[in-house]
Amino acid sequence: MKLLDIGVLSERSGVPPSTLRYYEEIGLIVSLGRHGLRRQYGPEALTQLALISLGKTAGFSLDEIRGVFGRDGVAELPRAALHARADKLEIQIRKLMTLKDALRHVAECPAESHMECPKFRRLLRAASHSRQPQRRSAGFRADRA
Repeated sequence: MKLLDIGVLSERSGVPPSTLRYYEEIGLIVSLGRHGLRRQYGPEALTQLALISLGKTAGFSLDEIRGVFGRDGVAELPRAALHARADKLEIQIRKLMTLKDALRHVAECPAESHMECPKFRRLLRAASHSRQPQRRSAGFRADRA
């Protein structure tokens, strides 16, 4: 097995070396040794970093992402949590599309003042209601015995 130097892993993954060291510190990835002072990683680290990036983009915390990696570093993706996150993203996308449409309307609205535009006033009301605290949903972490 050919090990990847931290610099090579950083270059191939696009993740800065400082972030790689942090990910190792919190248990997301594991170095398999050192060559001098430089950490060495197995080729599976590239896949792990891609999964970490995907998880972060989907809105999972690093702690939630850490929960999907088994002791061997292989990901065990919890399908129920993925469905829940996809549902949450779908709702967020709908809200953002509505917001985009409202902003476009307001930008092109013939009313003399935005405050005279009924659609803008509805947008303001909706924005004030969306600030209410929301409950945290089920995480990405797989249940382990």
